Amino acid sequence: MNEAKGTALITGASAGIGAIYADRLARQGHDLILVARTAAKLDQVAGAIREATGRNVDTLPTDLSNPRDLRLIEARLINDRRITMLVNNAGIGAPVPTWQADVDQMETMIDINAIALARLTYAIAQRFAAAGHGTIINIASTVAIAPEFLLNGVYGATKAFVLALTASLQAELADKGVRIQVVLPGATATEFWDTSGVPLSGVPAEIVMSADAMVDAALAGLALGETVTIPALPDTAAWHAFEAARIAMVPNLSLTEPAARYRPVPVSA
Repeated sequence: MNEAKGTALITGASAGIGAIYADRLARQGHDLILVARTAAKLDQVAGAIREATGRNVDTLPTDLSNPRDLRLIEARLINDRRITMLVNNAGIGAPVPTWQADVDQMETMIDINAIALARLTYAIAQRFAAAGHGTIINIASTVAIAPEFLLNGVYGATKAFVLALTASLQAELADKGVRIQVVLPGATATEFWDTSGVPLSGVPAEIVMSADAMVDAALAGLALGETVTIPALPDTAAWHAFEAARIAMVPNLSLTEPAARYRPVPVSA
């Protein structure tokens, strides 16, 4: 058995990416706290991991869109000193363009994908910073940087939020000993597609990665010290060029005068 590495709390852990993270982290020596809505599925995942690894696995059936449930998870993160890692994986999607979607469903998506993630991150980041160690992994999506390739703009916006939050945290906590990573998967073979209303069978097979391969790549990126991991990207130079182009604009994003093209055109007498 691997040396114990503390406890990892994983949201959305009853299936797919979250369940695979649970398996891999347990095999690396982590005890687990698994969070998801469906108790029966959580118990099934937990039982299999206990049998395979001998690690301690707790389950917390929780609806992260419910403020009361969310506060319970926040309290666990703040008060349970055994927790050394947070994997923010829980998320939902939508099958229709934003302008056709039910606004209440969009609000629920924001609640889970952005607000819950932010609150859980906030809950643990303060303690990790004070302790000088800890790891936060946020699961975003490639639509965070390519929103036009997905039908639903609110989903893309929530993932852009996750990317921006993680980048900001990395800058804020760089000298605090806290490891921060955001993972931007492309299309991944999980139950997400069916629950989102878009069957995986309708997605071109050549762009779909297995969930096992995705998680293994993400954990390899964590081991490499990456802040941003894009599992399918062949060459990290492409990401660095993207970042360099963004940073090159920074000195000109806030100036005393508008750019020349926006200045008023003189009116002839």
